[in-house]
Amino acid sequence: MVRIMAEVRRCRDDEQAAILEIVNAAAQAYRGVIPADRWHEPYMDAAELAGEIAAGVAFWGVDAGGAGAALEGVMGVQPVRDVALIRHAYVRPGGQRRGTGGALLEHLVASATTPLLVGTWAAATWAIAFYERHGFALTSREETVRLLGTYWAIPERQVETSVVLRHARPTAG
Repeated sequence: MVRIMAEVRRCRDDEQAAILEIVNAAAQAYRGVIPADRWHEPYMDAAELAGEIAAGVAFWGVDAGGAGAALEGVMGVQPVRDVALIRHAYVRPGGQRRGTGGALLEHLVASATTPLLVGTWAAATWAIAFYERHGFALTSREETVRLLGTYWAIPERQVETSVVLRHARPTAG
């Protein structure tokens, strides 16, 4: 495994196409893993990304090969009431397992001023393990349902098939 020295920076408005490219390429890992009724192609379209940004999701990125290169990975953070949600965390498939996702997550954790939560698919065991390696812990099923209902606006079917992890900080909600 090759480790990269990752400089995390705020994504620019003109990088939305690159963000979509990364999200949709990396989300292919979910195909056939998450319930078929929750999969759609593309996984995220331009209108959904614009809606997420309008709802307060701030995207951070890491450039492949250093400053000025194409984005290698992205991760969003969204303040919601008394917590911050980690949203849309993806690294280009060819650039995974080199520290990009960890650098992004560590940056967001270090800059957080409120408790951090992340929701992901229950079947995405690789994503759950990634967050656990970075100080997050799964919440109970009861707490997951409560947190998803409090901080996310997702369909009931997605609630049924998702988990929530909480960073080891003061408890949210």
